[in-house]
Order: sequence, then C-alpha cells, then structure tokens
Amino acid sequence: GGDHTITYPILQAVAEKHGPVGLVHVDAHTDTGDRALGEKIYHGTPFRRCVEEGLLDCSRVVQIGIRGSSYDPDHYKYCRDQGFRVVPAEECWRKSLVPLMGEVRKQMGDKPVYISFDIDGLDPAYAPGTGTPEIAGLTPAQALEIIRGCKGLNIVGCDLVEVAPMYDVSGNTALLGANLLFEMLCILPGVKTM
Repeated sequence: GGDHTITYPILQAVAEKHGPVGLVHVDAHTDTGDRALGEKIYHGTPFRRCVEEGLLDCSRVVQIGIRGSSYDPDHYKYCRDQGFRVVPAEECWRKSLVPLMGEVRKQMGDKPVYISFDIDGLDPAYAPGTGTPEIAGLTPAQALEIIRGCKGLNIVGCDLVEVAPMYDVSGNTALLGANLLFEMLCILPGVKTM
C-alpha cells in the first residue's frame, strides 16, 4: 500500500544490508522525475533518488509496462542513460511475457533483487482504483507471468503500491492487488509451494 515514495526508504534499508540491488519495476511511469511542485521526494521521483544514493545496481534494473504521459520529450532517456532496461507497454501487447522474464532472470543473476509493483502498470480496465491511471497497460495474466517469472531469484524484498481505495468503487483493484501480493509472497526464497 501507499504511494511509490514508500519504496525509497525501503531500498535505503535493503541496500544498507545487501548493497546495491537489482530491481524489477512494473509501472506505467518510470518514477525517475527530478521534482514536482518544488519537491524532490514524491511518488514520481523515488528511483532517481535511489540512483543518486547508489541504492540500485543500474545494470540490473528493468522497468516493465511503461507508458503514458510525461513532461519530457524522451521520458525514457534518463533511465536508459543509467543503464536501465525499459520495456514499454506496447512491447508487451498481445503476447506472453514468459520469454521476457527468461531474459530478466539472466540479467538479475544470483545477486539480490527487489520487486516494486505499481498497480497502475496494469490497464485501468482491470485496476481502475489508482491515482494516475494510464490506458493500454498490462493484463492480470501478464502480471502473474512477471511475478512468477521471478521465482528462484534472490529476492530480498518487494512491494505493491498505488492502490487508491477512494477510486476503487468495484473493489477489483484491491482484489487484484491482494492476489499479486500473495503471488509475491509465494516466490520469496525458501517458500514452499505445491
């Protein structure tokens, strides 16, 4: 729960223990802005702050489902300049993400990995209860492929953010978010599943 600013202090603590970590980031937005309304810390800046503090192993950062509005003409430039792999939503349309996750698994290797899942990475047809919905997003099945595709990685933490109950009139977003969190718990190292 919470907005994406919660990931920043979590990654500070994780990096203090494990050093810079890889990141599997599912989102409609890169969350690498510099400022909003004069503030350096808000839900659109956490990963820029993490880069600045050396919390991420930038060669092992993948952002999946990125799309939507931006204030920059090339809103992927900062990420790519840092060495992130950016997978725009349109590269995910109408296909299984199992092959992509095979590539991600190789990229992450056996070093520590953190998963950060913004519910707006999913299309608002499935998850309307969020503050910054963007059309043409991922499907729930693709979300499961991403999470299940992380099984066996050295996962040291995970989160699911940006569920906004006040916008979730059907309860579908909360249901989807709860199930995705359950799936994340199932792939943590040492968890036995049937």
